[in-house]
Amino acid sequence: MTERTLSIVKPDAVAKNAVGGVLSVFEKGGLRIVASKMIRLTRAQAEGFYAVHRERPFFGTLCDFMSEGPIVVSVLEGEGAIARHRDLLGATDPAKAADATVRKLYGTNIERNAAHGSDGPETALFEIGYFFNALELHQR
Repeated sequence: MTERTLSIVKPDAVAKNAVGGVLSVFEKGGLRIVASKMIRLTRAQAEGFYAVHRERPFFGTLCDFMSEGPIVVSVLEGEGAIARHRDLLGATDPAKAADATVRKLYGTNIERNAAHGSDGPETALFEIGYFFNALELHQR
């Protein structure tokens, strides 16, 4: 089934000038970019995006990190896009990620792990809508 997912190149990977490398992994993995832009989140915007994690101990540092520099948000499309994207991302901890995955190639540690991806269809709908309106999404 063709579906869409949100992908974020996080501030650490943007600072490393790795945006092209990260997006290339996804394209080579069979996903199409149907929307993309570089933005910088305010702390409040990061808190809104990660509200589901508000009660988790890492919430504050995550929001600090995600608002410390620019990010690149993209909508990726393809067959089984959510699962495929997560496979291409690799394990959350880059030290445990498989070779040639984004987090193995560009992540530093479990907190600065280069990229984010939606974890399910409902999450993808919310996350895509958080950053993009319908006019910004390319229709095939």
